[in-house]
Amino acid sequence: MSVDTVARRPAERLLEPVTIDRTTDAGVVLGAVTLDPNFFGVAANEPLVHQVVVAQLAARRAGTQSTRTRAEVRGGSAKPYRQKGTGGARQGSIRAPHYAGGGVALGPKPRDYSQRTPRKMIQQAYRCALSDRAHSGALRLIDRWTMEVPRTKDALAALRALECAGRVLVVIGRGDEVVERSFRNVPEIVTMPGDQVTAYDLLVADVVVYTDDSLPGEVSAAPATPPVPAKAGPAKPAARKAVAKPAAAAPVTDERGEK
Repeated sequence: MSVDTVARRPAERLLEPVTIDRTTDAGVVLGAVTLDPNFFGVAANEPLVHQVVVAQLAARRAGTQSTRTRAEVRGGSAKPYRQKGTGGARQGSIRAPHYAGGGVALGPKPRDYSQRTPRKMIQQAYRCALSDRAHSGALRLIDRWTMEVPRTKDALAALRALECAGRVLVVIGRGDEVVERSFRNVPEIVTMPGDQVTAYDLLVADVVVYTDDSLPGEVSAAPATPPVPAKAGPAKPAARKAVAKPAAAAPVTDERGEK
């Protein structure tokens, strides 16, 4: 499914916008970006995703298995023995299903396992899978791959810098042969163009790595977080002013100086 063909109609947004760090392939943070809510802000619809994933897995089946019936097995056209007088059950051919080397009864035949799935269901399941990866912290965004020659050692070092572990899906652009050949020898890493990624590919991966060119939707710079003001402590009581005490009154005396 091509990312460019995904309808840009407003989807039901029940999730908060996702903000992730945009880094280099060496892990240096370039800034925070807010992902497009049309792709990364869609609530999960498990029955829809299950139906689409089952259809996608069924379409991958070759359907070339085949067995021969008794009419297709070579030989056995003659009656093995006479009809009566042997004491055994009557038989008409040694190529019957109960004979060794005989035909197979009700065996598989070539068939097409693909299921018809409406396009809008596929697109909505794709958005649900993208939103699930983004909200679970399994999404990485880099500006570009800086590898100039195919080298697995450099590719693995970049994934370690991005803190990618387990099964990793690296979404690349068309014709990006250097990156594809760098990851080709690692069985846990899958490289895939962005227009071929399905909901199953996203959900089966532990970490998904996108570049600026392969990321679906539009991104915007995350608003700067305002500084948190320091909490003011409880107000201290005002210092009490010292009040001058009145001077003691002089004792009263008479003219002779007696009290």
